[in-house]
Amino acid sequence: MPIIAQNKDLNAWIEEMQAHCRPDAVYLCDGSDAEFQRISSQMVEAGSLIRLNPDLRPNSFLARSDPADVARLEHRTFVCTTTKDEAGPTNNWAEPAAMRAELDALFRGAMAGRTMYVIPFCMGPMGSDHALIGVQITDSPYVVISMKLMAQIGTPVLDLLGEGEFTRCLHSVGAPLAPGQADVPWPCNADHKYIVSFQDDGSITSFGSGYGGNALLGKKCLSLRTASYRARNEGWLAEHMLIVGLEDPAGETTYVAGAFPSACGKTNFAMMLPPEGMEGYTVKTIGDDIAWIRPGADGRLWAVNPEDGFFGVAPGTNGKTNPNIMQALTRNVIFTNCALTPEGDIWWEGLTDQPPAQLTDWQGRDWTPEAGRPAAHPNARFTVSQASAPSMDPARADLQGVPISAFIFGGRLSHTYPLVFQSRDWTEGVYWAATLGSEATAAAEGQTTRRDPFAMLPFCGYNMADYWQHWLDLGQELANPPAIFRVNWFRRDADRKFIWPGFGQNLRALKWIVDRVKGRAGAEEAAIGEVPGHGDLDWTGLDYGRDRFAALMALDAEELAREIADHRDLFAEFGDRLPPALDEVHRRLSESLTPGQTGDHTRSTARQVAVG
Repeated sequence: MPIIAQNKDLNAWIEEMQAHCRPDAVYLCDGSDAEFQRISSQMVEAGSLIRLNPDLRPNSFLARSDPADVARLEHRTFVCTTTKDEAGPTNNWAEPAAMRAELDALFRGAMAGRTMYVIPFCMGPMGSDHALIGVQITDSPYVVISMKLMAQIGTPVLDLLGEGEFTRCLHSVGAPLAPGQADVPWPCNADHKYIVSFQDDGSITSFGSGYGGNALLGKKCLSLRTASYRARNEGWLAEHMLIVGLEDPAGETTYVAGAFPSACGKTNFAMMLPPEGMEGYTVKTIGDDIAWIRPGADGRLWAVNPEDGFFGVAPGTNGKTNPNIMQALTRNVIFTNCALTPEGDIWWEGLTDQPPAQLTDWQGRDWTPEAGRPAAHPNARFTVSQASAPSMDPARADLQGVPISAFIFGGRLSHTYPLVFQSRDWTEGVYWAATLGSEATAAAEGQTTRRDPFAMLPFCGYNMADYWQHWLDLGQELANPPAIFRVNWFRRDADRKFIWPGFGQNLRALKWIVDRVKGRAGAEEAAIGEVPGHGDLDWTGLDYGRDRFAALMALDAEELAREIADHRDLFAEFGDRLPPALDEVHRRLSESLTPGQTGDHTRSTARQVAVG
């Protein structure tokens, strides 16, 4: 085979994979717009994409996946470390040599009848010390055009790589074609699906799925599972976090990073528009999903967003929940598993108040509002370049990143936690992030919380207890560590109605957080940390009474005691690997919330907040 890449190691790997996977052709992606147009047109001709009406949605496409290939597969995602303990109880572990042997057998001849695409890609600003270069080999043209939107790819990355090191990312849909065999619109493997991170050499292998979360290996796989393991060893952080800046009327911008589990409004928060009365403030987006954070020489933490695009959940997204992303979705978008209108546009549940009278659903079937099933898949997606979003901050291109003044953690809970509180110190902040979670049910009784520590449960590439210790250690090394806050937009009243209006109104909590780190806002002591009084928030343009605020911020000692007791079940999973500092915080909180001892103080604090 002729040399198609100048990097000797890369070229040798390409030759090896060509011989093993046996594709009909090998193609080195250049990342150009012309390449995108050519491959997407080929997919339209093959029936793998539907070109949307160019008058309504220019240069945009709809893909329909196999019904069995619609989401990330956590149960088929493996972390291969030397020992099982190193992976920890929250990861699926496999012995590296055994897993490599199993995958080698699956990949033998797996690309027959297909083109093997070679995609050089860069995560992080090109030329930054933060950036990591990977090369993905894949037989999926859907992956090629999606990676064009999600990362910097092609010839510029190869030029930057030179003879340097890169992360090997191997992917196949696992559906070889025999001579003369017709292809299907969405090939995948019905019997075998694997997403595997090999932490001994940093390589990533994915087999059997074409869905973005399993197949776009620069995203969750490299930028979180692989990067988190590397970050622990090198003294930085790879986090499932948004990064936003709040610019005040004087033009000063303060940056924060925030971690939120699924269905907690993460992208909406990253792209907020100010509510009525606060038009002088601007939310500036650095990223909505992943943050790489490194200590700087000034003792602060500096963050970059390694991604170049958004891979977002479509249902529920509309002009009210996220007007900025709706502007980004007007052109140059790949939609997956959305419904199709008769006019050749897309639709999903929540896009409009009323559904259209007639649609073609995500599986290509006729649909009307009486169909009794969703028109779009609940996990339908959009893939679009970040450059299309009007809220993007030019500082996202800074090679050093932006300085982080605060960390924000938030779950979806209808009870117990107030709108916002500040941890007393770094260690307690790590504790509250480690015990983060969201309700698994909306039932009024018998609610259970699914713990998602740091919103990293599916993405931490090593033992979560060691990850917590890494956070604790890093905080001790910083001269100016960020303050740590928790928020809860989802508290409900006795009638199960949301107490807080959410969406753009969340800017009021963000402003209090920024004002706290700037020394400009007051707070009151509570059992869980520092909380704002009614007078500490900016209510300009919103009539939000003290009684309602009291309900929003109320802290009940019995509820808190049950919550703290539940944390013990989480911590018990990690045995003697649990950091002693977190065990000490748990002990201290448990003692302070013993009924009859300090529970009255907790309730009195809530009353003080109500009249503050």
